[in-house]
Amino acid sequence: MTLTSFGPANRIQRSAETHPLTWRLRDDGEAVWLDEYQAKNGYAAARKAFADMDQDAIVQTVKDAGLKGRGGAGFPTGVKWGLMPKDESINIRYLLCNADEMEPNTWKDRMLMEQLPHLLIEGMLISARALKTYRGYIFLRGEYTTAAKHLNRAVEEAKAAGLLGKNILGSGFDFELFVHTGAGRYICGEETALINSLEGRRANPRSKPPFPAAVGVWGKPTCVNNVETLCNVPAIIADGVDWYKSLAREGSEDMGTKLMGFSGKVKNPGLWELPFGVTGRELFEDYAGGMRDGFKLKAWQPGGAGTGFLLPEHLDAQMYAGGIAKVGTRMGTGLAMAVDDSVNMVSLLRNMEQFFARESCGFCTPCRDGLPWSVKLLMAIEQGKGQPGDIETLLGLVGFLGPGKTFCAHAPGAVEPLGSAIKYFRPEFEAGIAPVSAAVPPLARPILVGA
Repeated sequence: MTLTSFGPANRIQRSAETHPLTWRLRDDGEAVWLDEYQAKNGYAAARKAFADMDQDAIVQTVKDAGLKGRGGAGFPTGVKWGLMPKDESINIRYLLCNADEMEPNTWKDRMLMEQLPHLLIEGMLISARALKTYRGYIFLRGEYTTAAKHLNRAVEEAKAAGLLGKNILGSGFDFELFVHTGAGRYICGEETALINSLEGRRANPRSKPPFPAAVGVWGKPTCVNNVETLCNVPAIIADGVDWYKSLAREGSEDMGTKLMGFSGKVKNPGLWELPFGVTGRELFEDYAGGMRDGFKLKAWQPGGAGTGFLLPEHLDAQMYAGGIAKVGTRMGTGLAMAVDDSVNMVSLLRNMEQFFARESCGFCTPCRDGLPWSVKLLMAIEQGKGQPGDIETLLGLVGFLGPGKTFCAHAPGAVEPLGSAIKYFRPEFEAGIAPVSAAVPPLARPILVGA
């Protein structure tokens, strides 16, 4: 799979009017550096924001445009920005870019950072102006070595051009930007765990409140936004609220475009910038080309390993948060995975839950103990050694690790695919239950109280 596959046989024509995130991409997949980026209207939005807009106007524009977080949670960006303190005496504030893209089956931020590093920098520059933050950090997944190289080069280019550092564009505003590579933990995708890691602490989520906008990195007001979220900001400032809202399909409650993709045994796996509101069927058939010859679609996940499984009949759902919620799960990152008919769901879930159990920070008991427990049960079922009641225990764990039951959202995301897999493919789990005669005596099996 390449990161430059943006349409069936690359026939999609991208333009600034319809593809604000990707129209500047080169056909050869190479990075767009400063001279080329500026030739393609790069940093024009930043110049407009600095010359013609005050901080409150930038925040209000982003709020009115309806931009929501693109990392999976979907929280309104302008509302989040509005939580930053207005007190002018607080002169130390931070802007953090969450580039710790470790969600399995997700690579959208990688493409933006490797091929359009200046788009992210411009988005952070405008955001810093709006939030009055004097320093920013791009917290980058450590394995993204090419992205780190490209971002560091782009930062140096921007500094040399007077677009970062002191007195940016003669405005008197200072903003320093640093690329920080993480040590490789999935939990750092949670914003407060990211903050702890940046401070040199163990990557455990923090208790909220206080929220980062009040007490963030090094105890100062902090805003954390995802890569794709920040990359939307320049186009909103440059072309306005009405244009941005017009990009989404009718019926979508989310505005603008979204990087969406499909992986698995599809004919044309790839990544595309599409308007919110396209259907899963369009994404699967028109862009991904359907399943490869000899394979049938068994199930699909709409947005990463932490989203629930859906059936082929759910492909007509619109790809936006509310549209996917109507069929019982979350849109997540918007990068879908096709599960073909050769895949055993028990084995697939065992693999997923092993990942989530390993990546738990271990801070709270339900997650620390519950996820490894689910792995042990799934391994037994996978080997045909499951015991009567194991499926009910798994469903009990899905409930006990659900939303509001754990310290952060790691465990609820981990068990969402498990619950949906049992819902739609229970016979595959039942097939791994050993005959009653081979069952382990009851006292040798753990008991889940309240299951």
